[in-house]
Amino acid sequence: MKIKTLDQLYTISKTISEKIEVNDNILLFGELGVGKTTFARQLINYLQKKNNLKESHVLSPTFNIVYNYDVKLFQIMHYDLYRIKTENEVKELGIFENIKEQIKIIEWPEIISNKVLSKLELHFSYDTNLNYRNLNIKGYGKWKKFKIDEI
Repeated sequence: MKIKTLDQLYTISKTISEKIEVNDNILLFGELGVGKTTFARQLINYLQKKNNLKESHVLSPTFNIVYNYDVKLFQIMHYDLYRIKTENEVKELGIFENIKEQIKIIEWPEIISNKVLSKLELHFSYDTNLNYRNLNIKGYGKWKKFKIDEI
């Protein structure tokens, strides 16, 4: 799917946020600057607004590695594994150990060897027109049948 505007990306993040549940995993793939954090920000802010909470200033967690956001009855854990170099470092983060009342959004998940069975993968890439992005969505487990029509 081709993404031409931020409004279009917002519609995608809103559609996904309407299906998301506690313990879900969203994995974001793509080069630097392609829209992973923008997608995460839109999804988190939509869920906060939907739950009558103040919208957070969602930053890329590249240097902190993880930020957490309260969304009423659950937390969103927003990870960025860009600076992580080994699987041991991933294990030390305990990403998949505490799964109570959390949704995980993980940027740069390529280093994870743990086979996450139920996940939604979003693969962002630059279009030949650098103002646009391409997005390929793949679902596994409960997300296997998830489809998003052209928006």
